[in-house]
Amino acid sequence: MTLFSTFGLFVALSLFIALILAVIVIAPWMRAARLKANPVDNQLLDINVAVFRERLAELQTDKESGTIDDIHYQNQKLELERQLLDVQRQVATMTPPGIKSRMMVFVWVPLLAALAYLLVGDRQPVFEFWEAKDTVGQVADDLLTGKIDQPPEWAIGQDGRHLITAMQANVHHHADDPNRWMRLSELFLSLEATDSALEALSRAYRLSPNNEEIATTYAQISFFANNGQLDADGRRVLQDVLRNNPQHEGAQMLMAMGEARASNFEQAESWIQRLRESIAAKPGDHTQALASLDELSASVSAQQAQAAEGIDVTITVNSSLLPLIQGDDVLFVAIRDVNGGPPYAAKRLPISVIKQGEANVSLSDLDAMMPERTIQSARAEKTQLAVIARISHSGNAGAESGDLSGNPVVITSDQNQVNVEINQQIP
Repeated sequence: MTLFSTFGLFVALSLFIALILAVIVIAPWMRAARLKANPVDNQLLDINVAVFRERLAELQTDKESGTIDDIHYQNQKLELERQLLDVQRQVATMTPPGIKSRMMVFVWVPLLAALAYLLVGDRQPVFEFWEAKDTVGQVADDLLTGKIDQPPEWAIGQDGRHLITAMQANVHHHADDPNRWMRLSELFLSLEATDSALEALSRAYRLSPNNEEIATTYAQISFFANNGQLDADGRRVLQDVLRNNPQHEGAQMLMAMGEARASNFEQAESWIQRLRESIAAKPGDHTQALASLDELSASVSAQQAQAAEGIDVTITVNSSLLPLIQGDDVLFVAIRDVNGGPPYAAKRLPISVIKQGEANVSLSDLDAMMPERTIQSARAEKTQLAVIARISHSGNAGAESGDLSGNPVVITSDQNQVNVEINQQIP
């Protein structure tokens, strides 16, 4: 298929519609010509004139006989004359145009329609889209259906923009095919467009929730996109995979890593143990895989020890502020120097962690912003620390007008538990 085929079809359809409009414009002229060839019969007008004369004679007779007076006679006569004038009015027929005028309409209507289409807005993106479909549309389809693994070199011209456009159009045209969405996500990942890849994977998963490859890929990309944290959606996807296949090693590993990142160390160790038993039960040498699990288990134990030295923060929200909380708000909790500066530990949490106006958060060196700037180092240097909590509507780390916050709570060097109340709105 060439560019002319798509563009030519568009032009042909446009001209066809324009000609139909031209015919609609000329149709009244055609009717006018027929009316001129067949003039209106005036026989009815002659009958009305005769009736007028008879009625006028009757009025004259009634006046002479004294049946009506002169005033009544003049009024009736005037009314009859008005009616006769209305009947005598003839509508002038429209003069039909000549053949030249009609041909001008046939030419100018399509021409003006084409000029309006081209001049009203920039149509270059439309032409580029047609060109992409015509030049690499088949290549895009072959890639999305797995017929080829790599596009030919000639199809990657112009930084591959035409190919990307054609692939997106192809996927949306076959929106019920989960495999096309899956392969489109691979394209986005190769371009480091993680958000677009996640959107494509979520569509693929909704279309085929029982496909383990799609489900685990979706959970894995979501896990790394969220900085190694399992959100509620990713956790649900992995739980569905493990419900159908309890021995799925990829899902078990993601659950172990996610639980460790969420400071659920006992659950993380449990998943590591299950994964170790599953690998050990397989025939063959799995020494390297088991050694990797031992390293992961040691890392979890070290994180658990660090978390044990952290600070437990109980956050309460004043009841008067609860109606101001929105579903997409974010909770920020941080420990910093009372004199300001970057925090020694901080967490950014979804607002869902607040249950009935209260949330429990643990901050430790695992939540340090910089490796050398930790809670333990601050305490070793006798730095006075304070705990702050804020609910952000925008999700930005900096405080903004409308956010909900509380006063910083100063903690001592040996204090491991603190209560913070969010009780005010930033003006």
